[in-house]
Amino acid sequence: MLVAASFVFLYYTIWALLMNLFPPREWAIRIPVILVLLGSAVVGSFLSVVMIRSNRKKAAKAKAAASKKKT
Repeated sequence: MLVAASFVFLYYTIWALLMNLFPPREWAIRIPVILVLLGSAVVGSFLSVVMIRSNRKKAAKAKAAASKKKT
């Protein structure tokens, strides 16, 4: 989070100093917003994959324990 905040701070500072070299103003807002949305999607996807795999392992362990009790 600190790295992201530092990047945004540096980006906007450099953008203010070198405004003519950067894209138009709407892109100064769109690019970070797109990056934040993309990053959130990646983090959300990672967490969902980890949770699904963890749930599958728990279900497999419970199934194995249930089959041991039957025999």
